[in-house]
Amino acid sequence: MNPEEMGRLLVKHGFIKGNSQKKYKFSDEKGSFIAKEGETSHKDADMEYDEEANIEASVAADFTNYLPTGYPTPARRYRVVLEASKLNMEETYYWILNFMRQDAAFPYVDKITDVFSASEQSAMWGAAQTRMGMQQDRASQNLRSISDMVKQLFQVVRELRILDEKLEPRKKWKESKAADVALKAEYADLVERVGGQMQPGGVFQLAQQVGYTALPDLFFNTHIYRLEDIDKVIDDMKYNKNLRQVLRRKLFAFLNWKLKTDKELKTRRVFLLKYLRQHWNIIKTLMNWAKPYLRNIARMQMSPEHMDSPDIVGAFETSMMEIELLAYKKPNKGDYHPCVLTTFKYRTRPELSFQQDNYAHRGPIHVGKVEVTFRAYGWTKKQMDAYRKYKRDEDMLLLGLVDSSVQNAMDALGEELETYLWEAGEKEFEEKRKAKEFAEKKKEKAFEKQMAVGMIDPFISIFKGFWEIFSLFAPSGIFQKSSAGKISGSSSDAANAASGAMFNAYKYYKKAHGMLSW
Repeated sequence: MNPEEMGRLLVKHGFIKGNSQKKYKFSDEKGSFIAKEGETSHKDADMEYDEEANIEASVAADFTNYLPTGYPTPARRYRVVLEASKLNMEETYYWILNFMRQDAAFPYVDKITDVFSASEQSAMWGAAQTRMGMQQDRASQNLRSISDMVKQLFQVVRELRILDEKLEPRKKWKESKAADVALKAEYADLVERVGGQMQPGGVFQLAQQVGYTALPDLFFNTHIYRLEDIDKVIDDMKYNKNLRQVLRRKLFAFLNWKLKTDKELKTRRVFLLKYLRQHWNIIKTLMNWAKPYLRNIARMQMSPEHMDSPDIVGAFETSMMEIELLAYKKPNKGDYHPCVLTTFKYRTRPELSFQQDNYAHRGPIHVGKVEVTFRAYGWTKKQMDAYRKYKRDEDMLLLGLVDSSVQNAMDALGEELETYLWEAGEKEFEEKRKAKEFAEKKKEKAFEKQMAVGMIDPFISIFKGFWEIFSLFAPSGIFQKSSAGKISGSSSDAANAASGAMFNAYKYYKKAHGMLSW
């Protein structure tokens, strides 16, 4: 990722400079920070700039320039580089992991990143590609099934939409004469017309015969809602007997059709809602099945940054690894946790060892160079979760393809899909719908309150003036607002605690491995 993409991604997850935080707000709908006006700028990101990043990027111009690393600005940072021809890579990783857990008393350790890359001609690259091919086959099958299910989703929602259109006049049938006329027109067009041709006994067909010209007017303007009332209404009409008999027959057939099809359409709608819910659950199940394969593929793919690095040569048996650990512990007071972010970058050469008696394979030992970078932070739980999401968005882009494809389908279907799933009993949409209704009611109450305050504002201003004068003579702290609900503690105090533990890990690792230390 280039610096602009990294900056925008950091801003999206809340790592924003102090003077730029007022430009952004958190969106509950998107679950990230968005700009209040305009677009997100990478210049607003609270990103670490490092001189060593310039050297690693092999920039030939000015090596004194500081380049962005893609990490939030730490309180303190240490770096150790160890290179030896017979260095055991696993020992460095587990030494620091055990020190942070036991000696530094950071019991919670999360693995954030685990990326492996190997040269194209190495044996490990061939084995990794074979395994990745198996994962890709399984993932492609699930993705194909998801694509087919999403296509069928459009058809189910469309059928439900057509059913709702048919049921709308039926719901208002007894309340509106227009609904009754619309249903009678539907009856004349659909039931009395077969193969596009009007039947001989149809209302409009009979109107062409002598004596039945008034039949369509009587049929559409006679509003009866029960079968039992037909005879009473028809008998009171002052028309000839044959016309009344035909009208009686047509109204009875229409009412019978309407009442029977009501039950049929309602039953079909209930069935379609249950089918839609089942369909949606199958899509979610297939997504859950596909995500582990996509996650494995993303982790097994070779990093472009590593493959383009001069440290990897295609003809050499070399590999590169990048591992990142987030160690943290509970705060002594407040909500800020001391956090130590440790990044391992390996340039290794696998060495196979054999037993001389029966030549049984023991497995590879990775030897070469390791760079360990420690960074100290004081983060809340939300900030730690935001950093995990940031690294997931950065490294696991394939997972977004599945979520975005289903999300795009939901956006295309609009709120109707959510409404139907809510009716079918999906709790996730029920909670979302309740939250939306609560937000709308809150806006209405705020507007009403604003209107009410606007009317009595001149009177309130007088009391505010007296209050300000009185508060000048009152002891300080009496009229301060309560800080309940706010984040307590200090980020700098938590970061200083993490810096002390981080320095001990840095110092004792150097001592344990014979390096110059103090």
